[in-house]
Amino acid sequence: MQGDLHAWLEAASGTDEEFVDHIWPLVLRRSPEADGRERALAKLREGSLSRARLLQELVESDEFDRVAVLADGLARAAAERARPGEPGRPRELTAPAGSDERALEIPWCLARYRGERRVLDTGYAFAEPAYLAGLVGLGAADLVGVDLAQAEVPGLRSVVADIRELPFPDESFDLVLCISTLEHVGRDNDVYAIDAALDDGGDETALHELRRVLAKDGRLLISVPTGEHVDQGWQIVRTPAEWIALFERCGFLVYEDELYVHETDGWRTATLADASRARYGAAGPGAGAVLLAELHPDTFGGKMRLAVRDVRHRDEIRRSTVA
Repeated sequence: MQGDLHAWLEAASGTDEEFVDHIWPLVLRRSPEADGRERALAKLREGSLSRARLLQELVESDEFDRVAVLADGLARAAAERARPGEPGRPRELTAPAGSDERALEIPWCLARYRGERRVLDTGYAFAEPAYLAGLVGLGAADLVGVDLAQAEVPGLRSVVADIRELPFPDESFDLVLCISTLEHVGRDNDVYAIDAALDDGGDETALHELRRVLAKDGRLLISVPTGEHVDQGWQIVRTPAEWIALFERCGFLVYEDELYVHETDGWRTATLADASRARYGAAGPGAGAVLLAELHPDTFGGKMRLAVRDVRHRDEIRRSTVA
């Protein structure tokens, strides 16, 4: 009885303004827009909306559904990293219809952090806030973000630079993350209000630079949109085979990779054939398919290929058999 009463009194405490300004970021992970805030306050004052009903409306919104999907991804990644012994490598992930590739990139990539000290994230300035929160939450001793745009992210050292010409010495990083960024390098960046030199081979130049600043035993975690080849001006979509060939041509060994396809009922793992015929935006926002990969510097001079590249496995889910 006393506990129930305390909860009711606590819920009614403070002003309506304080309640709205507290509950919006808690539920939707953002401040309320001015018009939405005023409408909610007006209804609260006239008694046509209670605090409980406002909370229900926020939780039942489409926007909260996306927040929940991203939060689930962060929770999955954290749980995989905390596994006793070898941290997990989640595969065969799923995400609901209407979600973009961030729902897969966040758990797949952040779960694969192995405690590296020197970490570089490329293209962080316009990254999904949930991803940035998870990135900072890794606790890397030296976390650097590089982008053509400036952005303040607590816990991350910001460097304004072109990924095609990085201002770092050779072998500066143990781990590099390149999440939904490579496909934009050298393309028309007007959509991001960034002035950068156009270059059809920008993604290849960028990969060579990432290979240069990566330690010999380092790793590159990368995601790119894939499917039917199309140059959209602001980004390029390559087939899975084209991306893999590009990675290898730039001095990387594809240690692990997986394909996902976006269909009307959501995201699922895909065969090479499924992903190769996907179309950008066909089933909802973002990519029609995405390639997620862990790349290692190729110290074999291009003489080694993983089993996943074998023609016998072309129609199977792409996964490495090398430990």
